[in-house]
Amino acid sequence: MILKPDYNVVSLFDIDFKELKAQGINAVLFDLDSTVMPSKSGEYPIKVSELLQGLNQNFVVAIISNNKNKNYIDKVQAISNFKVIGHANKPSPKIMEDFLKSVNILPEQTVVIGDRPLTDILAGKLLGAKTILVDSITKDSENKLTRFVRKLERLTIKK
Repeated sequence: MILKPDYNVVSLFDIDFKELKAQGINAVLFDLDSTVMPSKSGEYPIKVSELLQGLNQNFVVAIISNNKNKNYIDKVQAISNFKVIGHANKPSPKIMEDFLKSVNILPEQTVVIGDRPLTDILAGKLLGAKTILVDSITKDSENKLTRFVRKLERLTIKK
């Protein structure tokens, strides 16, 4: 099923990046809001920042976001030592394809990590990359409606 991720984990910290490297993964493409930082916060939690810094030594790392707010994307870029791209129009894989071409990495050498099956995971699958679904980084503080929508969305991957 195209919406079913290759891996489904609770947290970014449950991902075995050494194993991914052993499988030939050279690029890690993250979603932004609710995946690596609280939505619209413009700040990485300390542990996530440390994780990203470490990954940047072994992989080509980028954030590919549907966020269209240029000032917000620029703010995130200013605190990141890897590429941050907004206005991605996921689930279209076009922006990811263009980025991978620019760094000479193939989709099959890539993993896409995000919190949404209908955007992040579908985009990764259409790209031809491995995919990892993580729960929202702020799942414990999200409002009930958002959590309900997330549960509905995840029902699409249980088949």
